[in-house]
Amino acid sequence: MKNYRTIKQDGQLEINIKKSRFICYLKRTETEEQAQLFIDSLKKEHWKANHNCSAYVIGENNEIQRMSDDGEPSGTAGLPMLDVLKKKDLRNVTAVVTRYFGGVKLGASGLIRAYGNTTKEAIDSVEVVERQLQQYIDLNVSYPMSGKIQNQLYQTSYRLEDTLYTDTVTFKCLVPVEHVPLFYEETTEWTSGQGKYSKGPQAWIEVDVAD
Repeated sequence: MKNYRTIKQDGQLEINIKKSRFICYLKRTETEEQAQLFIDSLKKEHWKANHNCSAYVIGENNEIQRMSDDGEPSGTAGLPMLDVLKKKDLRNVTAVVTRYFGGVKLGASGLIRAYGNTTKEAIDSVEVVERQLQQYIDLNVSYPMSGKIQNQLYQTSYRLEDTLYTDTVTFKCLVPVEHVPLFYEETTEWTSGQGKYSKGPQAWIEVDVAD
């Protein structure tokens, strides 16, 4: 699976617009079944609400996209919510906006703004991360060259997870899988070919995304 963006954590946000309460709930969902279970649970929790509108995107390339206006005029709730998820380039996220009607009608354009903005502000409040597939690689060097190598690593985007000191020095690095060949090339140059390598497992790492 490719690197992809998702929400940093589950969360919720409430906005009041012309006496109506709009509550957006966000959750990471890896499958359509998880998304539907989340939506159903909120419908049960907020069974007195006028509407529980939803949208979700699932899959590496957003293969699954669903939305529901849940009684609001067609295209005024689920679609603007889905548009926000897609504009944010998110994957595996479900959004539900619960509305308690306050007595003042918003009109179609007002509803589109309300559902879209509530979803956007909720996403901004929990932040966005990129899940990157990275490779653990141990770089083993002698003590005389360890200071230079450590300084070089600190000046790169590679993550130095730990440093082990035995009869030699081992730098435990995390490298984006697409940059592994470059990592070997650079570190071989730094060590003049004197470093030794040991490849570990791969892992998904979350990196904050600045809009």
